[in-house]
Amino acid sequence: MNFLMTTVASLSLGLWLAVPLCLFAVALFSARSTDALKLNHCWRFASRLLAASMLITVFIGLQMMADTRLPDGGFGLAEVGVRFGLYTDGIATWMALMVAFIGWAILRFADNYLRGDPGRERFLPWFLTTITCVLILAFTNNLLVLAGAWVGVSLALHNLLTLYPDRPQARLAAVQKFIVSRTGDALVIGGVMLLYHHYGTFRLPEMTAMQAANPSDSTALTAAAIVLALAAVLKCAQIPFHGWLLRVMEAPTPVSALLHAGVINLGGFLWLRLFPVFDGFTAGHMILLVVGGTTAVIAVITMMTHYSVKHALAWSTCAQMGFMLFEIGMGAYTLALLHLLAHSVYKAHSFLAAGRTVRVSAAEVFTELPVRSRLLWASFTASLASLMLLWQPWLVEGNPVFGALLVLAVASAAMGMPRGTDARARACIAGLALMLVPVYALLHALLGSAVPEHATFALPVAAWVVGFALLAVLALMSLVVALAPRARPMASLHRHFSHGLYLDLPFDQLTRRLASQALNAPAALNRVPHRPFTMEEKA
Repeated sequence: MNFLMTTVASLSLGLWLAVPLCLFAVALFSARSTDALKLNHCWRFASRLLAASMLITVFIGLQMMADTRLPDGGFGLAEVGVRFGLYTDGIATWMALMVAFIGWAILRFADNYLRGDPGRERFLPWFLTTITCVLILAFTNNLLVLAGAWVGVSLALHNLLTLYPDRPQARLAAVQKFIVSRTGDALVIGGVMLLYHHYGTFRLPEMTAMQAANPSDSTALTAAAIVLALAAVLKCAQIPFHGWLLRVMEAPTPVSALLHAGVINLGGFLWLRLFPVFDGFTAGHMILLVVGGTTAVIAVITMMTHYSVKHALAWSTCAQMGFMLFEIGMGAYTLALLHLLAHSVYKAHSFLAAGRTVRVSAAEVFTELPVRSRLLWASFTASLASLMLLWQPWLVEGNPVFGALLVLAVASAAMGMPRGTDARARACIAGLALMLVPVYALLHALLGSAVPEHATFALPVAAWVVGFALLAVLALMSLVVALAPRARPMASLHRHFSHGLYLDLPFDQLTRRLASQALNAPAALNRVPHRPFTMEEKA
């Protein structure tokens, strides 16, 4: 490691840290400025800062790759990063790249979407504050800073959810979310303090080094795993704490995209960042496994019963977060990171293109092949996928639960063949379904080096039982929906699943009562039509 390389690393990391600080400065300036021309400059400058953040992150990623190949430590990013308080590893790099890209895309969309809207001026400062806090949370190496950024994200998001303060229903839902978030914040702070009690430091690299050198466990560490798992469950809107996610849909589309594509993923990121400090499978893993898996199964079926695009997307987010936490509980951390990144990009596009989705859904639906033909093709593709995984079990890290889940995904893709296609077209569809396996393997290999080593992680028998049981229920329910969608029992199931089996009612009623008391406005329970210029006309 020579002086030139150290200088390059210091400059790169300094710029990496400078971007969120500059974004926060722009947020403060835009919040105080009333000049329309200056505000437009703020929008453009913020967009350029996020684009610069992507370029800097890619450059840092290249330096990290060089550090693993060059002699004498290469650029020495890890050592330089400690001086800046940064955790320069693969997870931080991928997260920073994803956050900057999602933020850049949403900001460009919102610039046009909110043009002429009175909420536009309030949107920019709180949006940039949220992005700033997420970036700091992604690459800090100090758990106190991480906890502070975690709280900052939810506080800034609350102001985005109340962008239109004249909408009582939106305010009520935002206060429900505020209550849930404050509970999660308290759990994260408690978890950080418990980790400090066990390790005697707030620096994550030091905790990881201690656990790797001398694996240990304690009551404090077990309690930390439990409270951090509960914090992740609340942040990811898992059943039965998911009601707020369905009710904050009154926020404008860019806010929904930011929530579903970025903020809600932080529960998974928290565990991807902290799992090396725990000694293998913990009580927290079991909580994530059970709650996440149960949520995924119920939310997937519930999503199919909704015709509203935004509500279907909300249930989709709930299900995807459940799958991600389920994967973390099973110790599939690389798969969970891949799931987090892919879901963020997919969900941002889904919300920003929601209007186009409505138009497309009005088109005539293709009729499907007869049940026998679809089952034949699904069985054929599933058999080939199974053979591929038996031949190369490393594709799913030797985990039969995820192997079976991948086979189920391949079979489901093949089940949707439309009527009227010839044999060649059907073979192409089956081939595309089978491509899920090598594409997943390629992405897994790409992200594998970013995740800390966890080869010694071992699942207890109870975890295997829960995993296979949830997978069996998912497969059975999917088969029933695919083969007998109009059967008489399905009508009753449709009615109950359309309400999420009512599992959100107890917690939702509690938070709604507390929110109504906080607002001191019982009339807020009545939906009021939105007139965006009411506040400005009165002024």
